[in-house]
Amino acid sequence: MSVPVLKTERLVLCAPDKRHFEAAAAMWGATATARYTGGQSRDRQSTWFTLCRMRGMWDILGYSYWVIEDRETGAYLGEAGFSDFMRGMTPDLSEWPEAGWALVESAWGKGIATEAVQAAHDWLDTYRSGQTVCIIEPENIASVRVAEKCGYELWQTSEYKGAAVNVYRRHVGALTRL
Repeated sequence: MSVPVLKTERLVLCAPDKRHFEAAAAMWGATATARYTGGQSRDRQSTWFTLCRMRGMWDILGYSYWVIEDRETGAYLGEAGFSDFMRGMTPDLSEWPEAGWALVESAWGKGIATEAVQAAHDWLDTYRSGQTVCIIEPENIASVRVAEKCGYELWQTSEYKGAAVNVYRRHVGALTRL
């Protein structure tokens, strides 16, 4: 499947590619990034597998993650999109696209996550109605704000890999455009 390219005022959301690897490895290797993404930074191999997984989900699911680039400079800013990680948690999230995002620390607090996540939802909402979900650690106030700005509401508290997470959901009614 061809990965759609999305453009916003400041961003380009594009297919993950080998050229993004070094910047992605730096982001995922940073302690700051790991703070709310499971608590452990990723090594280079894990980052490589993440990029490959992101590309593969496009073919398997028809959606996945995009790499976020600065529209003006082309700089790597992070990743955003949808997945099915088969988490095996309660509730079982694999019934719905699970939204997620992660940005390089220099992009935090600038509205970039909201802009990227909203663009991803605008694309997904064109092709399917129904629910999307996301999980956020309770202390991650910045991501809670992004989720709320993009239409998510707290659904329930759950546990994932021994840690408390809040499960959020967003509903889009019947499609009016195709």
